[in-house]
Amino acid sequence: MFYVYVIQAIGQDGRFYIGRTGDLRRRLAEHNAGKSNHTKGSRWRLVYYEAYASAPLAAKRERRLKHDGRARRQLMERIRE
Repeated sequence: MFYVYVIQAIGQDGRFYIGRTGDLRRRLAEHNAGKSNHTKGSRWRLVYYEAYASAPLAAKRERRLKHDGRARRQLMERIRE
């Protein structure tokens, strides 16, 4: 399985990060250990994920969420409900 996930910073800023991985637990631990340049300096919690059967499908969805404002907006509305 491959996953597209959204994590949120715990604390004041509450920013979001969208990514993809083949091992969701390991990747979240890496984010919290500061092993990702984009997420260093914050604690993170998983707020949403989608599972895909193949890496290319997950990559396509991640790319769409990161570059298509409408898709991202719809996802964020879904998360905030």
